[in-house]
Amino acid sequence: MLEKGKGTRIVVIGTGFVGSSYAYALLNQEVVDELVLLDLNKEKAEGDAMDLNHGMPFGAPMKIWAGSYDDCKDADIVVITAGANQAPGETRLDLIEKNAKIFHTIVGAVMSSGFDGIFVIATNPVDILSYATWKFSGLPKERVIGSGTILDTARFRFLLGQHFKVDSRNVHAYIMGEHGDTELPIWSHADIAGKPILSYSQIDMKELDDIFMKVRDAAYHIIERKGATYYGIAMGLVRLTKAILRNENSVLTISTLLEGEYGLNDVYIGVPAVINRQGVREIIDLELNDEEHEKLHHSATVLQQASKPVNDLT
Repeated sequence: MLEKGKGTRIVVIGTGFVGSSYAYALLNQEVVDELVLLDLNKEKAEGDAMDLNHGMPFGAPMKIWAGSYDDCKDADIVVITAGANQAPGETRLDLIEKNAKIFHTIVGAVMSSGFDGIFVIATNPVDILSYATWKFSGLPKERVIGSGTILDTARFRFLLGQHFKVDSRNVHAYIMGEHGDTELPIWSHADIAGKPILSYSQIDMKELDDIFMKVRDAAYHIIERKGATYYGIAMGLVRLTKAILRNENSVLTISTLLEGEYGLNDVYIGVPAVINRQGVREIIDLELNDEEHEKLHHSATVLQQASKPVNDLT
């Protein structure tokens, strides 16, 4: 864990689109003292490290290098973006079996280094792979965090901001559940500057439903056009990283283990939670309406049923 007076170190495992975009955003936003890049393709990791270092005169001083699993021992956060990517026409859940096996190897190697920090998981299906990382690592649930619906929530707020012509940073609304096809909008707690969105006189539920569908299906549309999504999630990962390293106690919709919250157990799923230097400080247990409650439970059931490949490896 982060110690007073100690420089901060992040290890990124997987330097594909998401991992390299995250590393670039970290350099731009002056978040960390040391950044270590790991990839099965060592030359790719070395090339990314060289390229990022050449931007140092325009950014903040930090150490960046292509390393090994041994470097995880002194890391505050290990961020895993490695794994098979979602192909056109493929759902996130289609990736479970192959990525669960990859994670079994990765997490074992990280823990063998003596790592005792926080895992952040971004690889899809992120809820199930976060659950897998918790199972494989033996770390407390508070220190294994999935990116969850952090990006879906950002997409939701952006589109609502566009619709109502207000700054998206003044929109407070959450997407919860699976980061995938069974996610749900929490309209009962959506507001702009404290005013509930459902109380607006010009409200049109069909338009709001269309906004949610654009959020839910955004990845499919982006993948069709450019092959993968990476800028948005990279920015979300940096936001999560800041909340941890700066001990912010920020509320973010991450994937974490539920143990009774929302009437659910033994499932990693996207919910709002308070994030600080210890990881997940607490889960925000919102009072959902009946429809939202039912949809969240359906989402959890889908994730639990899909987790068999993980349980087979533990």
